[in-house]
Amino acid sequence: MRAFTFEKAASPAQAVAAAARTPGARFIAGGTNLLDLMKLEIETPTHLIDVNGLGFDKVESSADGGLRIGALVRNTDLAAHERVRRDYGVLARALLAGASAQLRNKATTAGNLLQRTRCPYFYDTNQACNKRQPGSGCAALGGFSRGHAVLGASEACIATHPSDMAVALRVLDADVETLRPDGSRRTIPIADFHRLPGDTPQTETALQPGELITSVRLPAPVEGRHVYRKVRDRASYAFALVSVAAIVRRDGSGRVALGGVAPKPWRVDAAERELPRGARAAAAALLAGARPTGQNAFKLTLVERTLDAALTDART
Repeated sequence: MRAFTFEKAASPAQAVAAAARTPGARFIAGGTNLLDLMKLEIETPTHLIDVNGLGFDKVESSADGGLRIGALVRNTDLAAHERVRRDYGVLARALLAGASAQLRNKATTAGNLLQRTRCPYFYDTNQACNKRQPGSGCAALGGFSRGHAVLGASEACIATHPSDMAVALRVLDADVETLRPDGSRRTIPIADFHRLPGDTPQTETALQPGELITSVRLPAPVEGRHVYRKVRDRASYAFALVSVAAIVRRDGSGRVALGGVAPKPWRVDAAERELPRGARAAAAALLAGARPTGQNAFKLTLVERTLDAALTDART
């Protein structure tokens, strides 16, 4: 791990000001992903700004009947929150499917959204990776690609986004609220928060330098049965090969988003129009334009089967 300086921010304004004046600064809360990357010298911040004391650790009802989740709310606390369990069950289920209990106790809402890919070539500093070193190439393209993206990838990167929580937030139409170094605030729809790799896979989110996530806002609850299904290689501490977040109404209509198949949570309007016709029709729309490798083409079938299982769960 490389040397760095450290400070505890006393206010949100102080935190973003420190980030703006210090090139290479990073915010840190739970640190469950950032610290691992620092140990491997994949992330090399020159300065860490501890934001744990900023008070963004509450879950509060909003005037429109929705919910505002502080950026520092721990995953365990969010999954156990009474309103989340009652009104946003897909989110509670997705959180409980992620990582391990120990990590959920530390991981924060904002950190979960910002976690970086678990592509093995990203983690191996001897391998080419455009996310880690722009312009170096993508070793995954000609390497072991079983867990990689079949949708939304590019010639520069075929990594997937690892978050379970983000898939649930996508199906719930969440917004990400932020504070910028100039003191202005903005709201980023979750659909626009994570970026596809294109030619710049190192730019993973819509955040600007020094911009701090303050909260995630959920709209009023969506009617229907909330389901989260995750297929992985082992039952705990494993990332999704395919996951499905779905909200299904009695008439078969609803919403659906996929994880484990793209560089961001994957949701397609056309697929939701096909939901009443069943998993096969909806999966075909979700997978339109898919470009699997020889090693991960099984994900196409797995998407349909996992979606069918999720729809069956919703009907029972």
